[in-house]
Amino acid sequence: MWKRNLAPGSETKPAEPQTSPIDSDELQTMSEEEVDALLRKVDAESRTRKLSPFWSKAVTVIAILFTSFQLYTAIFGALSPQVQRSIHLSFAMLLGFILYPMRRGKMDSKINPIDLLLIASSIFTSVYWLLYFKDIVYRVGDITAMDFAVGIIAIITVLEATRRVVGYPVLILASISLIYCYLGAFFPSFFQHRGFSLNRIVRHMYLSTEGILGVPIGVVSTFVFLFLLFGAFLKRTGVGQFFNDFANALTGKAVGGPAKVAVISSALQGTISGSSIANVAASGSFTIPLMKKCGYEPEFAAAVEASASTGGQIMPPVMGAAAFLMAEFTGVPYWSVALAAAIPAVLYFTGIFISVDLEARKLGLRGVQGEEVQSLLTVLKTRGILFAPIIVIVVTMSSGMTAMRAGLLGILSAILCGSLYKEHRLKLRDYAEVFVEAAKTAIGVAIVSGSAGIVVGMVTLTGLGLKLGTGLVELAGGNLIMTLVLAMVSSLVLGMGVPTTANYVITSTIVSPALIELGVPVIAAHLFVFYFGIIADITPPVCSAVFTGSAIAGSDTLKSGVCATRIAVGAFIIPYMFVLSPQLVLVDASFLQLLRIIPTALIGMYMLSSATNGWMRCRALWFERILLAFGGVMLIDSGALTDLIGIGCFVLIFLWQGYRIKKASARHAA
Repeated sequence: MWKRNLAPGSETKPAEPQTSPIDSDELQTMSEEEVDALLRKVDAESRTRKLSPFWSKAVTVIAILFTSFQLYTAIFGALSPQVQRSIHLSFAMLLGFILYPMRRGKMDSKINPIDLLLIASSIFTSVYWLLYFKDIVYRVGDITAMDFAVGIIAIITVLEATRRVVGYPVLILASISLIYCYLGAFFPSFFQHRGFSLNRIVRHMYLSTEGILGVPIGVVSTFVFLFLLFGAFLKRTGVGQFFNDFANALTGKAVGGPAKVAVISSALQGTISGSSIANVAASGSFTIPLMKKCGYEPEFAAAVEASASTGGQIMPPVMGAAAFLMAEFTGVPYWSVALAAAIPAVLYFTGIFISVDLEARKLGLRGVQGEEVQSLLTVLKTRGILFAPIIVIVVTMSSGMTAMRAGLLGILSAILCGSLYKEHRLKLRDYAEVFVEAAKTAIGVAIVSGSAGIVVGMVTLTGLGLKLGTGLVELAGGNLIMTLVLAMVSSLVLGMGVPTTANYVITSTIVSPALIELGVPVIAAHLFVFYFGIIADITPPVCSAVFTGSAIAGSDTLKSGVCATRIAVGAFIIPYMFVLSPQLVLVDASFLQLLRIIPTALIGMYMLSSATNGWMRCRALWFERILLAFGGVMLIDSGALTDLIGIGCFVLIFLWQGYRIKKASARHAA
């Protein structure tokens, strides 16, 4: 490991970059088997059991049928909402009960009688909708004894599937939601309501499109699955590795290059990934060992990867599947949601990039040297065409084409691009494996959407969203900033240990009404709670993305979590920026306004990163850090006065540090 430059004068003079090359033979990266083992340890959705040959074949057949069903309905038209959603959810639960054991720590291959009963329940609940769809619809709310029994079975089956596949946080939220619906009369203050009968709860939760078969599973069973399949094809056709190579060629040799590779690679991986943890495991197995070899401390290396990978969930066009849900919940067209999220996402990654650069300059760390890094021109010439599938998705969606049609064209383009390279040309067996991978990826997303639907159903049945919104506003005394702070804390707590899809559904349903009540634009309110729900992945104590990064880096998890929070300081500031300046999410924005707001926002990010890193042009003294932080906070608001104060602080510190460097150089020369 390279040593830090602590020579006399280093506090006012950036350390000289180290020039020793990294021997790629000495660089130990993780194999696919090691990555899988890590995911099993950290990620609940990766803890599948070892199956017998019979059940392994059964999973393969069911998964291929699942994907084939989704492709068929995408091409020829979806079925009626309840039938489409119930079949999709049943496929996911069926696979879930086969793959995930009853006791989550026990990975045996034996399928026991309870598993078989739950498998039968998964099939029965969708068959019931398929057979009696017209009868249920024509009864218009009347519920028979059979309807009630099937509804109870469906709710219990979904909750058990959630426990096995996703874990306890979502299960607890869904269970509390059901209890709240029934015992609302016993809750205090504005939480109180008259309570509902079991018949009413079951009817609302399963025999309508307000609960389990509501909007979340509706979006997942149509748009989202196609993009999960698209991501599986991208990985199989070498696009994931291409993203790493492209990022390495772009910044690998720069100051602190490996850390910058992690930032860029994770941003690109995030366009196709639906999980912060999976993103960390995929790109971190390469970038974290490289960062450590370059001289970064293990805690910092883990923090950089975790921060960058978590940011992948806020990067359009997929945003961990939340972009499609946001379009449904807000009534804003999908492409408008993606565009609105673009500027904040770029600001987020710019903030991390700046933190990495400042840390590298402070420590005098240089990037990868030698011939092991391909030139950018070589990478683009040989494999640049692999960008085409992403471009196809962006162009088709921006042209007004439906998400389903764009997803199908994206899949086709990925197959065509992969066929240009012999090593990525797909055979029949490869197609089967991609179908299976997509279906397995969809298990957790579908099941968590079913449970999230229970939470949404509770809110629509009891009116809790409006009550909680009013309560938060009253608690904050009607003050917007205080309401934003309370909404931030609520979203961080609700997002702890919760996958991206459920994370957004829960936070947007429970917290965003408070912001909308105070006049915050709908898209800004939803992005605000979404950001903080996602940032829970790197916020101690429950920071799942950091746990993964720490396992790869061999670092202290708590220290890595604190470091990740410091690196991603922009994530805690950017949401306030676009609420106070909605033009950043393209609400009533003009080109001239953006021309002023974006540069000041970037300067603010630079100042905050400098304050937290303790380095700007040279090592920052304590009062300089305070002034940098103050100036950065001033630039959160886009007002002329606050901008003037913030930029004034920046210029003052910039000139003062220049004076310090000049004075130190003269003293050193003497």
